[in-house]
Amino acid sequence: MKKQRIGTGNYSFMALLFLLASLVCTLARAQLVINPTRLVFDKNQRAAQIDVVNSGTAVNTYRVNIVNRRMTESGEFLPITEPGAGDQFAGPMLVYSPRQIVLQPGAQQLVRIAVRKPADLAPGEYRSHISFEQVADPSLANTIESQVVPGNNEVAVTLTPLIGLSIPVIIRQGQTDASVTISNIVVEKPKSAAEPALVGFQLNRVGNRSIYGDIAVTFKTAAGTEQVVARAGGVAVYVPNSIRRVRLALQTPGGVLPKGGSLAVTFKERVEDGGKLLAENLVQIP
Repeated sequence: MKKQRIGTGNYSFMALLFLLASLVCTLARAQLVINPTRLVFDKNQRAAQIDVVNSGTAVNTYRVNIVNRRMTESGEFLPITEPGAGDQFAGPMLVYSPRQIVLQPGAQQLVRIAVRKPADLAPGEYRSHISFEQVADPSLANTIESQVVPGNNEVAVTLTPLIGLSIPVIIRQGQTDASVTISNIVVEKPKSAAEPALVGFQLNRVGNRSIYGDIAVTFKTAAGTEQVVARAGGVAVYVPNSIRRVRLALQTPGGVLPKGGSLAVTFKERVEDGGKLLAENLVQIP
């Protein structure tokens, strides 16, 4: 918890303060560790569990909920309540326990999840997300009104970052398959000497299930020397999305690519899933 007094007219400092709050929240997420980071119920699998660990230094309470989210073409998740075209929610088929957990520092808790499919469930992929939201400590003052300092025209603002994480839960029914291609590979030159070059490309998904894997970008010189210049792990294109646009910073000397050679983008299954090559494409670098 951080407390700071500010004058009511100091709006620039207020903006800076809320920027600091967002950074604190980002760092605070590391205090909640969840394993695995996604669940897939395939074929006859009916049960699984999630290990939740409080790696912070304070006792925390987390509320467990099933929520629905839609992935944008850039990979962000947006909350939704009503299904859109092609959305199929897994939530109604999920049973989980407990609904709320209290964790001491360093403690862990198993959350058990079971699937109950209706007999007439249509083939395809169904997805919802299970979320873990930290519950605010009621002993802390969380309203501006309670923090007004009488007589000096100042407000004391209390910043209490609350941790929230969610992971996808996927149910597959019947025959499901998907394929993926890579297109529109473009190298973006750095805007300044302090910034790296970027490689942008598009993942194109076809089928009735999601794709999920790891990306590697490899530069090959005219002499045949190869160097991996960018990576991204755990990249997904979820149903019903057909494309995902990806931009990665190139880790090369000086942040730029040498002239001459080629740039190859590969998309593979994660090692634990077999490591199969799903798609690849390349462009020539003049």
